[in-house]
Amino acid sequence: MIKAAVLTISDKGSRGEREDKSGEVIKEKLGHIKAEVVAYEIVPDEREIISQTIRSFADRANLILTTGGTGVSPRDVTPEATRDVIERELPGFSEAMRSESFKVTPRSIGSRAVSGMYKDTLIINLPGSPKGVSECLGVVLEAIPHVLEVARGKVSDCGKDVNPHS
Repeated sequence: MIKAAVLTISDKGSRGEREDKSGEVIKEKLGHIKAEVVAYEIVPDEREIISQTIRSFADRANLILTTGGTGVSPRDVTPEATRDVIERELPGFSEAMRSESFKVTPRSIGSRAVSGMYKDTLIINLPGSPKGVSECLGVVLEAIPHVLEVARGKVSDCGKDVNPHS
């Protein structure tokens, strides 16, 4: 079973000045892989708060999806906070999302999102816009259950033919 946590990083959202539409998109998309959302929070763009929240969520969830703070503004610190926590980076998730997003907008090249494992919890940084979240989750969503099963030692044959492009 996938137990998911959604973390929205937004100064305005954490102060109640902006509705969290991206977090809602994540929750809706998680239904496609039958994930149960067990935690949800909105925090400001503060590195220590973000990393502490990710660690806290990892006690309850095996999937943490963040939204926001992945760009190049001085307040965008989500990738650094995530790297403070993860033990093994999984660049394939972020690379795939950037590659597909680039087909939609060249601005996606400015994304600094990272993905990785903390213990047996998969952490993926997503963009801060609902459209970006939807597009990026669409790219990686089907890989998430497999990665979590492998992380828990439940899959021994990763070489099965699952190529959706063949």
